[in-house]
Amino acid sequence: MRKIPTLFVRDRDGDPRHVTSEPEPSCAWVLAGEGRATRKYDGTCVRFDGARWHARREVKAGRPAPPGFTPVATDPATGRTVGWEPAEQSAFWKHLRAALDEHDGQNGQSGGGQSGGVLAAGTYELIGPEINGNPEGAERHTLVPHGADDLGDVPRDHDGLAAWLHAHPYEGIVFWRDPADPACDKAKIKRRDFPAP
Repeated sequence: MRKIPTLFVRDRDGDPRHVTSEPEPSCAWVLAGEGRATRKYDGTCVRFDGARWHARREVKAGRPAPPGFTPVATDPATGRTVGWEPAEQSAFWKHLRAALDEHDGQNGQSGGGQSGGVLAAGTYELIGPEINGNPEGAERHTLVPHGADDLGDVPRDHDGLAAWLHAHPYEGIVFWRDPADPACDKAKIKRRDFPAP
């Protein structure tokens, strides 16, 4: 779980919540037309390793990590470390269990959810009524596989992406350089990265 870079450089001289039209150098492949655009959901990230569920966790510099924490990367600017903690000790456990029970019920499983039923190992976005104020408007807690929703041919320039995102009810877009490889290079852009029209 590497931090996904934003497609354009942030506006450090103006409003750092927004991006400039200058491409982030590590994301030039997107502007060259490589990769596939997928929908970015607004929830919380979880991972199934084939046997156990984990929740994304960020640990501030100087703070102790929770038990069982597996660090992935540390931001040199902030000192914050992102990684995985066992899902059953996270604040989202009961919502993840509800999503797993719902999934198991839809697929003829007996419930209980810890095995993940027929879910494949990988990362998922957990969305639902009690996740981040439910910006997705989900009626139930649900797991969405990352990279699942192909958006087709979206603009790849600054102004085109701004217009496209403001015209769609999505949090943003994640570009996958090689959709067959979950560990491939990725780039993201969010609607809120652009000022409102």
